[in-house]
Amino acid sequence: MADVIEMESMGGVVARTRGGDVEFVVCGFDAQQGNVVWGLPKGTPEDGETREQTALREVNEETGLQVRIDDFVGSIDYCFARFDDGAPCHKVVHFYLMSAYGGDLSLHDHEFDYVRWLPAPEALRTLTHDNEVRVVKNALQLISKKARTG
Repeated sequence: MADVIEMESMGGVVARTRGGDVEFVVCGFDAQQGNVVWGLPKGTPEDGETREQTALREVNEETGLQVRIDDFVGSIDYCFARFDDGAPCHKVVHFYLMSAYGGDLSLHDHEFDYVRWLPAPEALRTLTHDNEVRVVKNALQLISKKARTG
């Protein structure tokens, strides 16, 4: 059996409040059989980057937004077979709560076909992977706690 390849990525949960309602950025790409896979922006580090620098760069590239980190949300991990050779992989993804201060969703890169702001309930229903749903729920708790404590 092949050794498991350990991987690490960083990403963002980009949030804003509009009229008292929280919205999140979700990213989608067209998959097989007409399905769209929806997820959070994330990616792998370049040489010399910190986790935070990677998260900021990846979110900017994949969403077109200029963002800042507000807090650490949490980490998820999962296993998969690498697409090109089927090698077993274990990936850990660290997510940061972020807010946008500039940019435009229309400036997102080629990795996603769709990048949208969605109200929290719709974002939770739309995300494809349960582990990312949990990340967004954690972000909602952080946002709620900050709103209560100022």
